[in-house]
Amino acid sequence: MQSSNDRAHEAGSGPGSSAEHANDHGSTARAARHEDPWSTAPEPDWGESDRTEAPVSAVPPPRGQERAAARDAREVYAEVQRSAAFQEVRGRYRRFVVPGVAVFLGWYVAYVIAATTAPGLMARPVAGAVNVGMLAGLGQFLTTFLFAWAYSRHARLRRDRAALELRWDTQELAREARGGAL
Repeated sequence: MQSSNDRAHEAGSGPGSSAEHANDHGSTARAARHEDPWSTAPEPDWGESDRTEAPVSAVPPPRGQERAAARDAREVYAEVQRSAAFQEVRGRYRRFVVPGVAVFLGWYVAYVIAATTAPGLMARPVAGAVNVGMLAGLGQFLTTFLFAWAYSRHARLRRDRAALELRWDTQELAREARGGAL
């Protein structure tokens, strides 16, 4: 069915049944204000300042200054990356993750190979209907959670504090490189 403004009506939508239809014909529904705090629709003054803030400059900084600030930031991050503190944090990370991943992947590959090449071993009953394959599969889940726990514990005890100090130092250096601007 076509309406007077050549828009097709969808099934079940009669005249005046939706706000969209009412708005099409200029009714007073357009002036209604929705005060629902959970509404996702933006308010008419969304994004406008309340005039208590300092005006934001619409003019970007000159290209030379922007590039100099970016170059200074790159230099700061390159300097931090070369620092002994950063190398120590990276070394601690690698000394845990590389052997951990190697052991975990080795255990997984051994499980897959055993399941495909030794079905008799995997089907051997252990207790009732539980067999070696089921226990090995559950062991995969157990080792996943164990590795995640060990990783978070290692990070918390051996890396997080040093990384946080490094982060604060990096932010201070970057702020100084920008000339004290936030």
